[in-house]
Amino acid sequence: METQVYSGAGPSEPAACVRYTASSRVAGAKRDLPSMHFVLYQRDDCALCDRALALLAAVRAPEFASVWIDDDDDLEARYGTRVPVLRDERDGRELEWPFDLARLDAFLRGA
Repeated sequence: METQVYSGAGPSEPAACVRYTASSRVAGAKRDLPSMHFVLYQRDDCALCDRALALLAAVRAPEFASVWIDDDDDLEARYGTRVPVLRDERDGRELEWPFDLARLDAFLRGA
């Protein structure tokens, strides 16, 4: 699993990058994600994921973690056919593709 942190201050430029592998996690432990409210689950080489990133930049989304599901069997089972998926870690809400600027903005505001 790879995690990358994005800042809403600019157009999807990574603020920091942390890489994780499935073997580096302790079984049963909560994933070591940066303390962000939002997580974008995505795949490598995913055109829809790139479009989701562009929309997040367009609405000037707050900082979020981006997690690639490709090498994680658990995440693949959960999100494999639904990526990109934006999850609010505070309440468990998920916004899966397809979404547009209006739906994304409402999701980020908690509506």
